[in-house]
Amino acid sequence: MSLKIAIGGKGGVGKTTVTSLLARCLAADKENKVIAIDADPVANLAAGLGIDENEPITPVSQLTELIEERTGAKAGTMGGFFALNPKVDDIPERFSRTKDNVKLLVMGTVQSGGSGCICPESTILKALMNHLVLVRDDIVIMDMEAGVEHLGRATSSSVDALLIVVNPGARSRAAAEKIRKLGSDIGITNVLVLGNRVRNKEDEDLIRNSLPDFKILGFLPEDDEIISADRAGRRAFDDIAGAPVELLDIVQKLKDMKQA
Repeated sequence: MSLKIAIGGKGGVGKTTVTSLLARCLAADKENKVIAIDADPVANLAAGLGIDENEPITPVSQLTELIEERTGAKAGTMGGFFALNPKVDDIPERFSRTKDNVKLLVMGTVQSGGSGCICPESTILKALMNHLVLVRDDIVIMDMEAGVEHLGRATSSSVDALLIVVNPGARSRAAAEKIRKLGSDIGITNVLVLGNRVRNKEDEDLIRNSLPDFKILGFLPEDDEIISADRAGRRAFDDIAGAPVELLDIVQKLKDMKQA
């Protein structure tokens, strides 16, 4: 199946953990081809997927030789002439790391001028995201800083959902409004909320009542296994079949949404 999900949320809400668990659950069906995209400047999705961080992954934005080869300009160049539609279709296979049927790509950040600059690195990242979302018949799960980095209007119509992770804290709920606006500004219409680290029904009600005009995808409970895994520096639920039933329900809802 083909499914494209962008995941955003305020720092500290467990966004990367949720991204990794969703990707691993979807990849448990070996017929699915799953690509996890780490597009957060603080890249740590590898740990959530169980990929050895002692073998670092070079972010795409730092592949200087490849960027110059494909665009005709050196990374960091501002202005001038370079290819605006570079070849990127081989990048997912060449520069990803795979664990349990999940391919991980680390996008990295553009150091000169910000993510919106017109420069070779930005061109490569945007072309790669277009390829992943518009061309490839894969499940693509994107861990974003605020939900829409590296995305643009060309890809927004093919993103099945912007999933905003929140916890019961007031700041994370306020951030949901800002992230939804960022998504709306580029044309993403299907915005969902996932409540994370929920301890009881009161927490659920707090999220529902404070975000009354959001569609709630579901809630994940505060879980001792996730806390222990984080402290030990390992991935949670090494056997993904032992993940909370609430997570399996959320994955099924995402599948049903695509098939509807």
